[in-house]
Amino acid sequence: MDIDSTGDGTCLDPELLHLSELSPFALKTSPQLAENLFSQWLSLPETGRLVKSLIDEAKAGTPLNAFSNSNNLNNLNSAGGNNLPSVFTAGSTPPLSPRSSSGSPRLSKQRSSPPLGSPLKLVTEQGREVIPQFYFQNGPPPPKGLKEQCFSRIDDYFQKHLDGLRMHEFKPLTKEICKLPTFFSSVLFRKIDTECSGIVTRDAFIKYWVDGNMLIMDTETKIFKILKQPNCNYLSQADFKSIIQELLATHPGLEFLKGTPEFQERYAETVIYRVFYYVNRSANGRLTLRELKRGNLIAAMLHLDEEEDINKVLRYFSYEHFYVVYCKFWELDVDHDFLIDKDNLIRYGNHALTYRIVDRIFSQAPRKFTSKIEGKMGYEDFVYFMLSEEDKTSEPSLEYWFKCIDLDENGVLTYNEMQYFYEEQLHRMECMAQEPVLFEDILCQMVDMITPEREDCITLRDLKRSKLSGNFFNILFNLNKFMAFESRDPFLIRQEREDPSLTEWDRFAHKEYIRLSMEEDGEDASNGSIEVWDESFEAPF
Repeated sequence: MDIDSTGDGTCLDPELLHLSELSPFALKTSPQLAENLFSQWLSLPETGRLVKSLIDEAKAGTPLNAFSNSNNLNNLNSAGGNNLPSVFTAGSTPPLSPRSSSGSPRLSKQRSSPPLGSPLKLVTEQGREVIPQFYFQNGPPPPKGLKEQCFSRIDDYFQKHLDGLRMHEFKPLTKEICKLPTFFSSVLFRKIDTECSGIVTRDAFIKYWVDGNMLIMDTETKIFKILKQPNCNYLSQADFKSIIQELLATHPGLEFLKGTPEFQERYAETVIYRVFYYVNRSANGRLTLRELKRGNLIAAMLHLDEEEDINKVLRYFSYEHFYVVYCKFWELDVDHDFLIDKDNLIRYGNHALTYRIVDRIFSQAPRKFTSKIEGKMGYEDFVYFMLSEEDKTSEPSLEYWFKCIDLDENGVLTYNEMQYFYEEQLHRMECMAQEPVLFEDILCQMVDMITPEREDCITLRDLKRSKLSGNFFNILFNLNKFMAFESRDPFLIRQEREDPSLTEWDRFAHKEYIRLSMEEDGEDASNGSIEVWDESFEAPF
């Protein structure tokens, strides 16, 4: 019998274990014969002893050897020669079962290696292909060249401050190495200085910025990670307060507000409300990284850091925009309790809105109020309302007004719902001696504006596809804007075409700021500069 050895184990080649007096063809054509031969061999006493000895050796950890001693082999051969049929020649080894594959060393070579520590190792392990790591929880590590360049620049900043940088010395590092707006320096400083020592050392900065893999993150991810609270995967309104406070303290365009902390607070609130109105598309008060990347907030922050005139940063941070919003709220809040009721809001825009749409707003259909006082709208609620009212082309505005008109909240606007709101508009036209436009006629005009996919209703998707959705809502509940649309002032149309980058809100805020500033100048001239301003009754500007 030939023995094929591999490594530290012994393998038996079943091809060498053949029957000299019985052809392989006979075994294939008569499988029952092979089964009978195997059963007879298995019933022999010597076979049982051989199997038992192999099991004992395996349990003891002895390397596998099918025939560990010559005595067992001789005894088995002797017994086999006396009891097996004549097809076995003298001195030959009984064939392994043709039906059994579990004990075949040939198949064992094709299988994976046995568990670690197993003594039944039949073949040596082949070298495994090493798959490079392709997932990194915090992103892939930075390239070696980029890392070395960063270390060199860090050393340049810290070589004159071996003991570390203090907060007022940290701004250049924030801008030049971290590529972040300078008004992030204080919040980043505190993020690194976890022990509140007032100093950030070179090692501490490298541990947070380089070892924390911030070096290769995009700007949105950096800002998100810096602002968010530990164990949170979103940003809340409170997370933005620190950078707005830093902005108020350092930006030259807001220096005039340093003596009025109350208005600084209102400015910060307005900026944060505007950010969440436009960027937090889920409207749940939890701004995710995906929403941050899809919005334009980071671009506005970077623009703000380079622009000294804050009013040129129209997105979110313009002081003129804040001025318009806050003055509007102050005008409506007659008792100055910082709350607005229905009677206050109905006066908005020179009584432009219908009672029915105001009722829907106070039913909190478009958005739950944050004031927590029944029948009262707080400042944040008013900011959301005003942004929606003055720019009905934005998606947040379309969603806001769609929820107002959708009385049964089934996700579609039916013609009956539209007629319900238009009835009051029709009545107001008659009271103002205007030529009334019947609903049937105006309905055809609205359908032509929107071109809905279905004939019997209008969906939010239809409104988002149309460029005239704002006029659609004005027809239903804002008579002043409806009449302005019907007259179609050529000057306004030309003005819109000259600068298409401006939104309806931008144009409204600019025009309204001029009006408010002229009114204030007129009041100052009539009252005289020596008179004291009673802030408890007059507007705060």
